[in-house]
Amino acid sequence: MLYYMIALIVFVLDQVSKWLIVSHLSLYESRSVIGEFFQITSHRNKGAAFGILQNQRWFFIVVTVIVVIGIIWYLRKTTREGRRLLPFALGLLLGGALGNFVDRALFGQVVDFLQFRFQFSWFGKDIDYTYPIFNLADSAIVLGVCLIFVDALLSWLKERKESAHEQA
Repeated sequence: MLYYMIALIVFVLDQVSKWLIVSHLSLYESRSVIGEFFQITSHRNKGAAFGILQNQRWFFIVVTVIVVIGIIWYLRKTTREGRRLLPFALGLLLGGALGNFVDRALFGQVVDFLQFRFQFSWFGKDIDYTYPIFNLADSAIVLGVCLIFVDALLSWLKERKESAHEQA
């Protein structure tokens, strides 16, 4: 149940933050948090990450339903196995997927608002890069995927160590 609570917390934080953005900022309005580096910018995305696959609402809805079913199945399986990191990662993934799913299903677009701009000099060349605007659900999904990779690496190292002990 703990991992479903994690998903619920992610989902609620994501939806509340999106509601606050829609309620208090007009579309494309920005508010500085840390100068030009970090801004809250009201933006809508009808596609996937980085704005790819625009206007594919039903595709995303169907894919998300399939992914959510898979996550729930795998979450139950890994929880029964007594694992901790992987179910935590899956809880983050589930909450993020459901957060963006609700936006797409109800409104046909996802509310994004976290904007980062990187300005610096690199070997004498000026860099000015604005990272694509994203939301809390996206952050949970990325963190969940990263933790899945960490879990896979830790599992591989554990298996490798056990294999070395068996051969010795």
